[in-house]
Amino acid sequence: MVEKVITLENISLIDFLGTENQNIKQLAAAFPSSKIISRGNEIKIQGQTPEITKINEILSSLIDHYHKFGKITQNSVNRYLSDDSFTDEEVIVTSPDIIVYGSKGGVIKAKTPNQQKLVDTVSKNDLTFALGPAGTGKTYVSVALAVRALKNKEVKKIIISRPVVEAGESLGFLPGDMKEKVDPYLRPIYDALEDMIPVEKLKYYQENKIIEIAPLAYMRGRTLNNAFVLLDEAQNTTPAQMKMFLTRMGPNAKVMVNGDWSQIDLPRNQRSGLMEVLNILRGVKGIGFVEMSADDVVRHRLVKDIVNAYAKLEEERRAAREEAKAADEKDAAPKPTRGRKKTASKEAEV
Repeated sequence: MVEKVITLENISLIDFLGTENQNIKQLAAAFPSSKIISRGNEIKIQGQTPEITKINEILSSLIDHYHKFGKITQNSVNRYLSDDSFTDEEVIVTSPDIIVYGSKGGVIKAKTPNQQKLVDTVSKNDLTFALGPAGTGKTYVSVALAVRALKNKEVKKIIISRPVVEAGESLGFLPGDMKEKVDPYLRPIYDALEDMIPVEKLKYYQENKIIEIAPLAYMRGRTLNNAFVLLDEAQNTTPAQMKMFLTRMGPNAKVMVNGDWSQIDLPRNQRSGLMEVLNILRGVKGIGFVEMSADDVVRHRLVKDIVNAYAKLEEERRAAREEAKAADEKDAAPKPTRGRKKTASKEAEV
């Protein structure tokens, strides 16, 4: 016999459990082979693994439902027991302004015109490139779209990856095993997912490989099908890595590639796979491109000014490089020799 304990956090017990724990009793009655006990803010499940997995899934859905609507009714329990989780209360989810509900009931939606353009572009294309500076919401919106696709059963899993490129600190000097070394690079992904999926449900998804978060190297040799696949920080891929990733795409996959051309951490002599692939694939039908700018920055107001300041500096450097190149070409150009002309003239006179 297996035992699992679920802790209810930030939840009104009376609204979730029902009067005299009626909702939990109703759930327990549907699984007579297992034992479901509610004590305080903990729910203890005892039984065989397959049934416990199903009960845990239903409870996670009920927790998600509670965070959206503030209460659980006996009708709600019945619907999740019958695997029909769509209710009239949830019609708002289909609103074009809302991407998905957060794990605490908040609404996650596009905040700028370009973020909305990104949402629309992903819905129309199987492969989308989102380009723009830090703070424009590329990662957050992409993860929200992936979660929505999973909840709407458009895909069976979410696969999120990043190239692990050192930016001023060597992996070798970080403590722990490989997972512990890599996790800091993937932390923004975890943060976004935790905003959108209750912790218990997210843990269940990860344990069952419904949501995978892994370095780009782990994609080699796979075919990514029936999945929403996100490659983040793609400016740090090499051309070979980018080709490898894009050719993993299965027949029923939705793929997003995010990148920021101003934050390339590759060695100076290494070309960015993102910058190369943009030139190769522009104009290919079925591939969408969305370019974001400092106007889309949704972090602290100073982030927009910082992005603009760096963009101005880069533009000045680019102009200086072009000016220096033009000067070098001018100096290297062959100069006419007057001596030859005079000789030719004398020969003509003779």
